[in-house]
Amino acid sequence: MSKTRLEAFSDAVIAIIMTVMVLELHVPHAADWTALKPMVPSFVTYVFSFVMLGIYWNNHHHLFHAAERVTGRVLWANLHLLFWLSLIPFVTGWMGENHFSALPTAVYGVVLLMSAVSYTLLVMALVAQDHSSRLARAVGRDYKGKISLTLYAAAIPLAFVHQLISDALYLAVALIWFIPDRRMEAQH
Repeated sequence: MSKTRLEAFSDAVIAIIMTVMVLELHVPHAADWTALKPMVPSFVTYVFSFVMLGIYWNNHHHLFHAAERVTGRVLWANLHLLFWLSLIPFVTGWMGENHFSALPTAVYGVVLLMSAVSYTLLVMALVAQDHSSRLARAVGRDYKGKISLTLYAAAIPLAFVHQLISDALYLAVALIWFIPDRRMEAQH
C-alpha cells in the first residue's frame, strides 16, 4: 500500500470522527442566549476535542511526509491509532453532558492516553523500518511524546482529586503539540 492511500484513508476517518462530534451538539429549542447556557460544557469539550483531533491530523500528515514507506506493521499501528481517535466523540459527549465530572474526565484521559500510546507505536513502527532514516533522526528521543504520555497518565487519577487538574494537564499536552513538530516539518 502506498503512503498516499494510507494518508487519504486516515484523513477520511479523522474527518468522519470530527463530523460525528459536531452532530452530538444539539440545537437549543429556544431562540435566546439563555438557551445556549446549558450547552457550554458540551461546546467546550467539543472545541477541545476538535483541536486535539486537528493536532493528531496535522502531526500524522507530517509524520507520513517524513516516512519513506508503509508496511503491514505500520498499517496495523495506524488502525490502532484510528480506533482510539474514533472513541473521542463518545468521551467528549460524556464529559460535556456530565459537566466534567470525575469519571467521564478520567475516561476521557484514558482515551487521550491510549491515542498517544498508539501514536507512539505508529512512530516506532515507522522508525523500525530504517533506524538511519530522516524520520528516525527527526524523532530522536521523542521527549514531547514521553512528556505527553506522562502528563496523560498523571491526569487520569487526578480527575478524582479535582477534574480541573486533569483538564489543565490535557490542555498542557495540547499546547505542547499545537505547533506542528518542527522536527517533522524540517523533513519536507
